[in-house]
Formats: sequence, C-alpha cells, structure tokens
Amino acid sequence: GLGWDGMWTDMSEIVRPTRDGIHGREFISTMIDIGYKPNFLSFDDVGQPVGAVPYMISIPLPMLFDVASPSMTNAELWISAAFAAKEIGTLAIIPLDTVIQYELHGEHVVPLVNARDEEKLVSLPSPRLLELNGWNEALYDFLRQKFPDTLISLRVSFSTSDELLEYAKKGIHVFHFYADFHGRNPEGKFVLDLIRETHAMFVKAGIREEVTLLGSGGMIAAEHMPKAILCGLDAVALDTPLVVALQGKFDGECADREKSRFTFPKNLNSDWGKQRLMNLAASWRDQLLEISGAMGIRETRRMRGEMGRAMLMSTLEADAFEGVVGYERA
Repeated sequence: GLGWDGMWTDMSEIVRPTRDGIHGREFISTMIDIGYKPNFLSFDDVGQPVGAVPYMISIPLPMLFDVASPSMTNAELWISAAFAAKEIGTLAIIPLDTVIQYELHGEHVVPLVNARDEEKLVSLPSPRLLELNGWNEALYDFLRQKFPDTLISLRVSFSTSDELLEYAKKGIHVFHFYADFHGRNPEGKFVLDLIRETHAMFVKAGIREEVTLLGSGGMIAAEHMPKAILCGLDAVALDTPLVVALQGKFDGECADREKSRFTFPKNLNSDWGKQRLMNLAASWRDQLLEISGAMGIRETRRMRGEMGRAMLMSTLEADAFEGVVGYERA
C-alpha cells in the first residue's frame, strides 16, 4: 500500500506474552519527555553538576493536541482541546491570540507565538512550553529573556536543512515539524520518509538525545502514532483527528493549512468536545499498548527510532523479487 500502509510492525511470537500489558497484568509505560538532555553530565569536586543539565517536562502519552493551524478557527475546538489536555495531562498548542482571548492559561497550554507578538506577551503567565512559529532570532531572544524557565519549541516544515543544526546550537531543543494535512511537504515527499530523514540527520550530528522531535500532518489513524515514533518522532501532535473526533466536515481536499476550512456541528460545546477528545486519546493509547506489547517494547521512550521492529513493503518486495524478470524497484 501507499503511505503508512507500506509499513508494518514486527509482531514476534517470542514476545507474545508481553501483550498482557494492554490488560493491566504487566506495565507498559507510555510516558515521554519533551526538552533537553545533554549527552553527558559533568560534576565538580563536591559532586554538584556543572554546565548543561537536563531540563524536560514529561507527559503521560506521546500525543499533543495541535489546534494552531490558521484553518482551525472554531472557538469550541480550541476550548475542548485545552480542557481535554488538562484532564489527561498532555499539551494543547493554541494560537497566542486565542489563549489571551479565552484565558486558556495553565501548564497544559502551549501558546503559538508569531513575529510582532512581543506586546501581547507582557501579561502572559509563564508557560511550561512556548512554540515559535518559524525562526525569528529577535523574537527568540525576547522569549528567552521574558520566560527564562520556559522551554521553547520551533515550529517549521519538515526539512533536513543544516539550518536546523544551527538552531540547536542557538538553544532550540524542541522541534515541531509539520506537513500538510495529507502528510506531504512542498516537494511532495510523504511524512514517513520525512520523519526518518530528519531523525537520521540529528543522529548523524550526534545530538539526537539532546533534542525532542514532534510532528503534525498525515498522522490520522491510531496505528500511525507508534509507526511515526518507530520512524523517529518523540511524540505526535494531532490535528485533523481532532476535527474528526468532533464530527467536523472537511471542505474539499484540505491539504493547505492556510486555506483549508472545516465545518463543525452547530451545537458543538466544549464539555462534549472535551469528552470526545479524551475518548480519542484513550483509544489511541490502547492501540499504542497493543503494538508495544506485541513487539515486546515496554516503554514508549525506547520505541523511538527502533526501525528494527518495522518492516517496509518496498524493502520486503525488493528482497523477494530482486532479479526476477519484470520486477522494478519502486
């Protein structure tokens, strides 16, 4: 198949007993960390750490709610996502104007900040995580000064540009990559390959453990979350699944994040919406536990980048049919 359907996970008979994790008889951790972990620690003569030290926040699921797209303009969607994130202990990425307008403050809210937003940040309570919409060095320096204890995430399109490594050197340790709603970047590459390439770039640079990689776009089914983590993401930020969970309808193909439009039920309210998104998170968690148990992985942190537990249709076909007359490698 195409896209995510071209990838399978290795369900080994040898590790089958660990599937008990989904029934509660064995524990499978789904917690992940967002932030900075240095490759090593240094200590002084009295045993106190010197230099860089870990600075992270932990959430119980490798899942965030991404309602920061310009096309997601329904107030009840924003409020539902914020309430659900607070209830399950995760994070909701919401435009700064919306955060201020509806007073959606708290550890569960990640304001998305744009250029020329400095004045709006004056009265903003210090969040655990802020997201910078595209690189802006002046704004980044302002945020570092204004919120010294806040993690700053950089929201950019999927890329393997050397600029990303430069951003890491300047202090960016959380990257939120996005594709369009069909999982494609401007060059038409699919998110599965984009995640693998981006992950590999940071591994090659020797700083993969120092950064957190989040991803949005094209991850719309429960199985896509563990597959994306196997490819190299630390966590998935859900966008279109939130619209579906709230019975929203799509106007056309909805590929372009800037121009896409969604229609929601007229009686949509935040209490019902919160419960729907909590149900979504619970069902996706069950799928994560099912796949983790079947692969014998008892901690989501250890699943990241574990491509040895994945099988790609293109690779399997090449192994089986290479040399056979008429076969052409995809």
